Amino acid sequence: MSKIPLSVPSLNGNELQYVKECIDTEWVSSAGKYVNLFEKKVTEYTGSKYAIACVNGTAAIQVSLRLAGVDAGDEVICPTLTFIASINAIDYCNASPIFMDADSYYNIDAGKTIEFINNETVFKNGCTYNKKTGKKISAILPVHIWGNACWLDELMELCEERNIAVVEDACESLGTFYNDGEFSGKYTGTIGKLGCISFNGNKIITTGGGGMILTDDKDLSVKAKYLTTQAKDDPIRYVHDEIGYNFRLTNIQAALGVAQLEQLPAILKRKKEIYEFYQSAIENIEGLFLSKVPEYADNNHWLNLLQIDSKVYGDNRESLMKRLKEKGIQTRPVWKLNHLQIPYKNYQSYRIENANSLVEDSLCLPSSTNLNEFETNKIMDLLKK
Repeated sequence: MSKIPLSVPSLNGNELQYVKECIDTEWVSSAGKYVNLFEKKVTEYTGSKYAIACVNGTAAIQVSLRLAGVDAGDEVICPTLTFIASINAIDYCNASPIFMDADSYYNIDAGKTIEFINNETVFKNGCTYNKKTGKKISAILPVHIWGNACWLDELMELCEERNIAVVEDACESLGTFYNDGEFSGKYTGTIGKLGCISFNGNKIITTGGGGMILTDDKDLSVKAKYLTTQAKDDPIRYVHDEIGYNFRLTNIQAALGVAQLEQLPAILKRKKEIYEFYQSAIENIEGLFLSKVPEYADNNHWLNLLQIDSKVYGDNRESLMKRLKEKGIQTRPVWKLNHLQIPYKNYQSYRIENANSLVEDSLCLPSSTNLNEFETNKIMDLLKK
């Protein structure tokens, strides 16, 4: 029985040619032309002034939080509904998360977050402090879940007033841009002080592993490259005045990235076609719904989310996932909420309500760009049954 995976890369361009060049020239590590070229191509695509390549998206977030001023003992506002890597990056900075609820697009609930900042914090001496813990809230980490752009207009304004740095986790949303509001025309990851992209194997484009830091601040870009290359103050005599990281992307991975980026417009077009197919087919199945994407943004449609009204449909998430698995179709539930995870269950959370039902009633559907008509029809036939 053939299997239909959840999300796999499409390697149909110049990947082999560019990687072979790295091998032939023996530039396979973190030096070589493709690392700088990949960074340049990402700035050209996103409109960000600077891009710094990293080993993965988690490393990009960790370094970005440090660059944003997150110190040991600080707190960072974040969503409970996200992959745990986002939250781990906060812990790597020896800071603490404050968990927020999700809106209807699975993103951080901007309204509740604004409510929390206005009612549960105090602004003094140029910084925002948590009334409950007394700790400084130095940053917020909005995550653009599934490629859905977070609504940031009012939140950005308030955070600027309160000296709370905005670090965007755009790991899943490369290609998504705003078409309404204050940031119309701008890509996710280019709104905050820093933004982060992931190139993991299941992302919209891939370098196998890999990430990127985006910023318009030249000083931050210089410091980001410095920190991600072991903080070398004198690379010849190995003098290091700060603790850095071995976080630089390799030339081979960057070569993959350059080839993948060349295909991004076609990938986004195919992703939209898959979304529109699911949307038109699922609306005719009673009890099933395709999760809506924000109307204020042009979406990359990285993953498609099925929402299940089990009382009407007859199957709940678990039984449907099992039935599809038996037929070779890979799906997955939404991540367990982070404020309930063992490492983070003792940290503060604020009015978590909507996120609970989103987790219980949602299932990620196969969304690879190489899905063919036979496979999509097979998925729909099984959903109808």
